Amino acid sequence: MKISSIAMAILASTALPFMGNAAESAELAEVKQELKEIKQQLEKDREAKDSAIKIGGAVRFQYGVKDYDTDDKERGGDFDFDVFRLDFNGTIGDVTLSAQYRWYQYMEAVHHAYVAYQFNENWQGQVGITQVPFGNLTYNSNSFFFSSNFYVGLEDDYDAGLSFIGNYDKHDIRIAFFKTDELGGIDGYVSDRTDRYSYDIVGTRPPGEGLYDTPQQGLADDSTLNLRYAYKFDNFELGASLLLGGIEGEEGNAGEHNAYAFHAKGNVDNLGIMFQYTDYEYDLNEQADFVAVGAYAFYDTIPASATIYNLNLSYSLPVDFGPISNLTFYNDYNLMTDKSGDLKEDTMMNVTGVMVTSGNLYTLIDYAVGKNQPFLGGSMGGDSDATNKRININFGYYF
Repeated sequence: MKISSIAMAILASTALPFMGNAAESAELAEVKQELKEIKQQLEKDREAKDSAIKIGGAVRFQYGVKDYDTDDKERGGDFDFDVFRLDFNGTIGDVTLSAQYRWYQYMEAVHHAYVAYQFNENWQGQVGITQVPFGNLTYNSNSFFFSSNFYVGLEDDYDAGLSFIGNYDKHDIRIAFFKTDELGGIDGYVSDRTDRYSYDIVGTRPPGEGLYDTPQQGLADDSTLNLRYAYKFDNFELGASLLLGGIEGEEGNAGEHNAYAFHAKGNVDNLGIMFQYTDYEYDLNEQADFVAVGAYAFYDTIPASATIYNLNLSYSLPVDFGPISNLTFYNDYNLMTDKSGDLKEDTMMNVTGVMVTSGNLYTLIDYAVGKNQPFLGGSMGGDSDATNKRININFGYYF
């Protein structure tokens, strides 16, 4: 009896630690499982947050005085609502989505709308209404007025098609194919072909038709191939762009469209510089010297062929003036020469200005001088020797 009691005591003392270890192991397993579930939930929440479509936008206003508009000058200029826009950006699974829609006083228009997929670390594909890869990107300008390239559809232009963006260290490669412009081309189902953000060809200009008239013969870009290559140095980019495409008329093929550019963009400390040489041609079957373009709810005229030079300088100055954190001073110079149609006068635009940054409020203060330049009292299809001037202040809040 004594021996068995001792044995029982020994067995009990030996088993208690094992029983305690088993209980602790069970508790530890439960804690690990809870931590795993919390981690999984946090990962799901993070993915849901990252996959959400974020909504942003901007509202902008504008004040301007034009020396070429007598009534405008006598009343001291006009203050107008410029634009309200909504931006939609985000990811759903592996697909990125981006879209922007704009409302102006006189029209509304899609700016861009595409879906994108990152194939690997080097290549991304985009399909939809996306930016045409041509010249200095994203803009070939600093001012509110863009450069003269914008008004012939060769700066910040958006069309409907496929675009592939490749990045290999210092090499930026862009290949794009656009079936039509953003309004569906020659037979796009739209009520007004001028209700668009970026300029595109919309018709021909036979002799006797006014610079701002509705074209009697419609035209549109069709099946356009874009190739762009740029080499990136430490603070500089040097590149070339090529555009080759067809022109569709109301009765079928109406000609071809081609353009090429050499461009450079970079910074030396706070000093920025942009240069671009551009040559374009609309080679129409009817051998027209002028074509009609449309945007911002009106028609205009451009030469069927021309050469454009741009040289832009800027200086970024950080400051601490109340809410103002930065002043970017700039001067953008543009010259269009060798215009078709036996035009004697070139198109010129020079814009001197400053961008004022105050948190999410951005203000562009421009003094623009131009000759035969749209939005400065002229047309690229004109042949005037008059020089016009305009003071323009555009400010907007971005959210």
